Amino acid sequence: MPVPEIGTPAPDFTLPGVLLDGSGAERGAYSLSAQRGAPVVLAFYPGDDSAVCTKQLCSYTSDLDRFRDLGATVWGVNFSDLDSHERFARKRDLRFPLLADTERTVAKAYGITMPGLGLKRSVFIVDAEGLVRWKHVARIGLTFQDTDTITAQLAALGRR
Repeated sequence: MPVPEIGTPAPDFTLPGVLLDGSGAERGAYSLSAQRGAPVVLAFYPGDDSAVCTKQLCSYTSDLDRFRDLGATVWGVNFSDLDSHERFARKRDLRFPLLADTERTVAKAYGITMPGLGLKRSVFIVDAEGLVRWKHVARIGLTFQDTDTITAQLAALGRR
């Protein structure tokens, strides 16, 4: 599948996810279509607890209020299972849902799989109507899109 174009509907999905809740962790189903009415930042990352992924997701957690101030939620997505996600979230105190795309169907729908290697580090902003409004798909994935870049794009949605 090709990467969705700006202004086109984001591929809908429902995935299991885990979210730290106080001292526990809540597991549940996360559906993109259920988020209509508010923007969602989809952060696809290659691996739990790897160096760059840890830095990326910890930075998003540190700046979570900036995303919330713009009405957006952040979801992390990769191929790891919920147990791996929960360990990673607890170890790094990640405070947004981590979704388990163990069958790789969502990454394929977003056109970001790399045969034999996993997925391309990617960020998509899906607006309140379910349209892709911004995307960044890394070729190599050694760096990531920072909060300043993503929140600037979210702020631009409000000016449309």
